[in-house]
Amino acid sequence: MRNPSAALDALRIVTAAGVLLSASVHQVLYAQGYSDISVIGPLFLVNAVSGLVLGLSMLIWRHWLPAFLSAAFGAVTAAAYWVSVVYGLFGVKEVTGGWAVILAESGEYVAVVGGLVVAGMLLRRRPARKAPRPEQVRVAR
Repeated sequence: MRNPSAALDALRIVTAAGVLLSASVHQVLYAQGYSDISVIGPLFLVNAVSGLVLGLSMLIWRHWLPAFLSAAFGAVTAAAYWVSVVYGLFGVKEVTGGWAVILAESGEYVAVVGGLVVAGMLLRRRPARKAPRPEQVRVAR
């Protein structure tokens, strides 16, 4: 790879886009009536706000933490959707299909894969911490 830094930045942007896509779908659905559903409605709002914060942090802060949290955001959101489809979640049994599901799940899967890859790349670039030499260690008396 010629410029790993450019590839990392591109992947950070793609990951942020995935998180922001999922968050925006949840915000639209919240505004279109999910706000009236107890528990699920507020969770959709939390998803929209946290996705916005995570997506922006991916673009601003070049650190492994927002990347890892973006992956977790995508995984938890996708898992909650599938629990809702299979078993029901807080009294809501979701159905598969539709534009919202396709867009949100696409964003969530991008967030998971991209977040984990970005976090791994950033953790590999961290300089190893060396143990202090014995003469550098001060003992409190």
